[in-house]
Amino acid sequence: MKVTQTTRTQRASPLRAVRSSGATTETEASRAPRSVDDVATFLGIAPAELTESVRAGLQRLLEEVEALRQQVSIREKRIAYLERLADEDPLMPILNRRAVVRELTRMMAYCERYGTASSVLFMDVNGMKQINDVHGHAVGDAALTHIANVLINNVRATDAVGRLGGDEFAVLLANADQAQAVAKGQELARLVAAEPVEHDGLSLTVRIAFGAFCFDGTGDAQMALEAADRAMYEQKRQNPVDALDAEEPPAREEVG
Repeated sequence: MKVTQTTRTQRASPLRAVRSSGATTETEASRAPRSVDDVATFLGIAPAELTESVRAGLQRLLEEVEALRQQVSIREKRIAYLERLADEDPLMPILNRRAVVRELTRMMAYCERYGTASSVLFMDVNGMKQINDVHGHAVGDAALTHIANVLINNVRATDAVGRLGGDEFAVLLANADQAQAVAKGQELARLVAAEPVEHDGLSLTVRIAFGAFCFDGTGDAQMALEAADRAMYEQKRQNPVDALDAEEPPAREEVG
């Protein structure tokens, strides 16, 4: 079965997991008593039976509850932001290495428990140093962002995309065997090269190399990444075009 595109990774990756506690709090808040009369009704007391002192006391309590509710909302948003910051690459909206290792570990544990297989793709950019040296790091960052966008737009909701560091990326493919992973890697490599990077009057074609490794839950995340990394270098060794791309600076093309 071919691994095909279904939806954006951003909707399915751990980066989207802004906790639902904030939504729950808002729902509960909308149901909470908002006035002294509401409190009285909630307690089964007729509002007309409240004395002025009791009414004033309840009003102060409502104000304190509202202040606490606002503080909780602010802190929940802050926690969600920090969680996203801890998992997200600083340059692009994909997982960082820490999050990739964590999600890969979870996927491997799932495979071991249920007797299934999944795969990881290890990718890097051919000639990245030359891109930075010839065109500058701004173009290099644009190239990396272009690759990230292609990856996250062409994997399934159950998959995940991350940056391991520098010009290295990982794609976690749930329930994909070796043949499916290789096919998906070839597809992603074609898509990356099919659309040039446009930056400040420059049009640049970028190519990536990849290696695939299928796992059944044995070993650990680092072992899986290293195996996929070795497969990538084996692919480069067997494909002279990739080696040539990695050695020669990319040609500069001006947008007319």
